[in-house]
Amino acid sequence: MYHWFHIFPKNTGLSLFAWIAFCILPFYFIIRSATMYEIIIGVAMIVLFFATYRLSFIKKGWTVYVALSIEMLISIGMTIYFGYVYFALFIAFFIGNVKSRSGFISLYVVHLSTTIIAFTVGFLLEPDVYSAQLPFNVLGILGVILLPFTIYNRIRREELENQLSDANERISQLMVVEERQRIARDLHDTLGQKLSLIGMKSDLAKKLLKVNPDLAEQELGDINQTSRTALREVREIVSNMRTARLEEEMIQVEALLESSEITCKIEGGESFKHLPLLIEDVFCMCLRESVTNVVKHSQSTQCTIILENLPNEWRLDVVDDGVGMVGKEPTTHNSGLIGMKERLEFVNGKLEIRSNKGTQLTIRIPRIIYQKEGGQL
Repeated sequence: MYHWFHIFPKNTGLSLFAWIAFCILPFYFIIRSATMYEIIIGVAMIVLFFATYRLSFIKKGWTVYVALSIEMLISIGMTIYFGYVYFALFIAFFIGNVKSRSGFISLYVVHLSTTIIAFTVGFLLEPDVYSAQLPFNVLGILGVILLPFTIYNRIRREELENQLSDANERISQLMVVEERQRIARDLHDTLGQKLSLIGMKSDLAKKLLKVNPDLAEQELGDINQTSRTALREVREIVSNMRTARLEEEMIQVEALLESSEITCKIEGGESFKHLPLLIEDVFCMCLRESVTNVVKHSQSTQCTIILENLPNEWRLDVVDDGVGMVGKEPTTHNSGLIGMKERLEFVNGKLEIRSNKGTQLTIRIPRIIYQKEGGQL
């Protein structure tokens, strides 16, 4: 959706003030003309140009081409009679926004040809006027030549980047679905068969309990062994999932930082390979939130992630060289930090924030009440 201020082109290499100047300059060229009649005609052409220029953005279909034709005619007239070639830059910007390649090329050739012809005719009719402002007119023609391609290529690049982002998001969703299906298959292959076997042997043991106690006792032993085997296989599945989760999280945050043009450095990742499930979940959440804050708020160029497996605690440091956050205590506006603190409370952990030429977030979780790393809580 376009608003009124989209009359001024964006991301063209020129500031808004330069485009405002291009809008004001024609009044100067008109006012300096000799007769009141030329002034009235010139002002009317300026108003008509910007009215049609506005319509060319908000309308579709044939209306756009009619408006663009009127703009080109006005630009030709202003160039010949008043020596004002800068309207052609506005048209060049609009042509760069044309999505159709054939339409872009056609309009580009027509606009460039008419602009050069109008400039040549005006120069032959009033050589003194054009010579006085020749550098500005040459810059205007260079803009007519280069600006449409610059805008066109930038828009195409942004579209490709958006498509790539959508594709990556779709791939991530498919990976999640595939992982869920893999987990479902693994659980079915382990628990499904084992539980079915336990059920059948339980029914058999119940029937044999009075008829043949020795055989019933043997079946109960098989049930016990089968249940232990199923439990061990489930723990192996959970262990593999747990190992992959933190590794994948590290890969994702590293990719996020690099895509944001922030240099990423990771130290001590190997020391966090065997963590209790709950501890790993907390670290994953804290790491994700910390890196997200670095990307959104720090304005930093480098981020260092340090993981330490100490005798008395697990420790995670996220350090950046950004603007810092002195005096910015967690509030409802940065609920991510509040969520980190609340999650850490479940495991007696602490969140420390230091800000001195950047920000350092330190997450500490004590090694208490845990049986052993990689085991259960």
